[in-house]
Amino acid sequence: MTEQLRFDNKVVIITGAGAGLGRQHALMFGARGAKVVVNDLGGDIAGGGKSSAAADAVVEEIKALGGDAIANYDSVEDGAKIVQTALDAFGTVDILVNNAGILRDASFAKMTDADWDLIVRVHLNGTKAVTHAAWPILREKAYGRIVMTTSAAGIYGNFGQANYSAAKLGIYGLANTLAEEGRAKNILVNTIAPIAASRLTETAFPEEFLANLKPEAVSPLVGWLAHESCTETKGLFEVGAGYISKLRWERTRGYSFGTDRAFTPDDIARQWNKISDFADAEHPVTVNDTFTAVMQAVNTKTLGGNEFIDLDVAMREELVLESAYDERDLAIYALGVGAARDPMDDDERKFVYELGDFHALPTWGVMPQSNAMLALAKDGGLKLPGMSYGFDRVLHGEQYTEVRGPLPKSAKLKHIFKFKQAYDKDPHAVVVFGVSTVDEHGEEIVYNEMTSFVRGAGGWGGERGPSADINVPPAREPDAIVEEATDANQTLLYRLSGDWNPLHADPAFAKAFGYDKPILHGLCTFGHVGRHVVKAMLGNDPRKFKSIKVRFAEPVFPGETLVTKMWKEADNRVIVETSVKERGKVVIKNAVVEFYDEIPVRKPKAASEDANATAAVQPDKVIPQDVFAVIADHVAGHPELAAKVDTAFQFKLNNPESHWVLDLKTGADAVREGIADKADCTIELDADLLHTVVTAPLADVQKLFFGGQMKVGGDVMASNKLSELSVIDPDQYDKAKARRLAGNVT
Repeated sequence: MTEQLRFDNKVVIITGAGAGLGRQHALMFGARGAKVVVNDLGGDIAGGGKSSAAADAVVEEIKALGGDAIANYDSVEDGAKIVQTALDAFGTVDILVNNAGILRDASFAKMTDADWDLIVRVHLNGTKAVTHAAWPILREKAYGRIVMTTSAAGIYGNFGQANYSAAKLGIYGLANTLAEEGRAKNILVNTIAPIAASRLTETAFPEEFLANLKPEAVSPLVGWLAHESCTETKGLFEVGAGYISKLRWERTRGYSFGTDRAFTPDDIARQWNKISDFADAEHPVTVNDTFTAVMQAVNTKTLGGNEFIDLDVAMREELVLESAYDERDLAIYALGVGAARDPMDDDERKFVYELGDFHALPTWGVMPQSNAMLALAKDGGLKLPGMSYGFDRVLHGEQYTEVRGPLPKSAKLKHIFKFKQAYDKDPHAVVVFGVSTVDEHGEEIVYNEMTSFVRGAGGWGGERGPSADINVPPAREPDAIVEEATDANQTLLYRLSGDWNPLHADPAFAKAFGYDKPILHGLCTFGHVGRHVVKAMLGNDPRKFKSIKVRFAEPVFPGETLVTKMWKEADNRVIVETSVKERGKVVIKNAVVEFYDEIPVRKPKAASEDANATAAVQPDKVIPQDVFAVIADHVAGHPELAAKVDTAFQFKLNNPESHWVLDLKTGADAVREGIADKADCTIELDADLLHTVVTAPLADVQKLFFGGQMKVGGDVMASNKLSELSVIDPDQYDKAKARRLAGNVT
């Protein structure tokens, strides 16, 4: 049988112990060996009257059980007298249970000053008075356990109990601060919110319900929290009818407008869903925790935005989508951009026939990320980071696609969308996202930049961006021209590759947008242009094709003839411009295609290679001994650092675990392995991030903190002083490693 938790020779004061919860607490402690001070004024539920009978009766019950107890009849407002009773009878105090309370319920409109003042005096001031009298005794002996009593009314609010709720929540606030102040002296402070049958609840619940709310179901928690083996502090617990739970504060991730630009109630209204969304909540525990978001706002320059574009959110968040493709997808795409009209043409058949010398068209590189995005948008779930506009506002303005080598015939892909830039073309906007596409081995196979013209989304006062034309054709005849008619059903064929937008298939939808008939997809024209360049400049061999950048100038209608002109600027660069023959309109401008000097060769992947592994060679792990050896040398050579930094740091490293001290305050043993006697600032992180903390610029170190990779305790702002070490020559770490490996450093 488990040994009983005992309180032999411990002195416990329990206020309001003449009945209900207090009585049961007193009986429990008395039965387990404690010396009990039973305090009770003996008044009624509203605080009137006085009698010694209640406290005396409980004392006799404890003595009858073989325990030791003494009565006290003072009001909790005279807390010093209650504590003096304990000192006179037993010589000390070890445990304090603040339980006393009264009620004077009334709606706030009808509550008198007397109703308010009496409740606050008894509950909050009384709790303070008794605790304040006991506090020096507990500090002197470096031991104490305090249990405060709050209420669900204080935590959640309750009609007709404004006075009681305010006082009870005040008790919880007092407990939290005392827990912090008492921690170093082994004084642990916790708070309970009990639901039990007592004088205070007998009018609030029906008799049959009260029968199940026995005080005996609350006292065991008080006993545990008051025991010397319990290490819990600053806890808040709901307890009743055998149910016990711990509560904590919760807050949303919130939204930061920053400190460098004004914001309005309208801005708050637009961001209210983010401000009030608990989906990814956090749970602050200390005051330092609450300042983390504020510090981040202070240290972050806001970029601006409006109801459509939030540049701060866009800059810090990313979107990751997944997709896959195979030879069939490549063949359908090639047909959709006009390949293999002549099925007897061997050079064109290789883009559509997977059983031959099959090759992917390089412009296919734009499709997987586009398709993943469009598939999500079709279900209404697509929101690019920081963007709050719909597709009805968007025109595809520019496209850049770079393939890292010949595209594989099939692949499982992950696409990482990251915001790159936004320009304010008031009243419109131009937004650029970069998309890195990696295969199942983590190797990047394509990089895209998609530039969107967003109607009506400008006006936040941002940069307008460059206005000069780039990649302008030279004033001479082109080096090559490819002329090719699109088919009347080109849009219907191309949309099989994933672009479902009705603008390209539904005549009624197109008319609603001001077009006589559906228009060709911009990326379909893009694919035609890329194929024209491969044919004219690369002998229809796509393997040296590196990148293509275009600006979409005008729409193309199915059946129109594309005329692509090319000017070779260097061995690996071609300026391109495409127009529609029938209308003489330039539809693709400011375009350039680049080639590789040699056909890139992809690294072969081992059959046993994990799907999530990368081909990169991981660097050697940081050895803490090397880092601190260099710091020790630096500190020894710069004695002025002690006065400048004046801080004792404790480093707790994980993976693997070790502890290090950097003491620039006392100067004794400035750098050593172990635990500091007294640290001003404690830093916890993985060992392989240590090098960043003591060498990188302050902004990089703050990123670790705000990203949750580094925890800072104590004086948080003192951690910024580590930037004084960023001047150390990085080569010194390699030298320290060499000395260690040579056996000169242990």
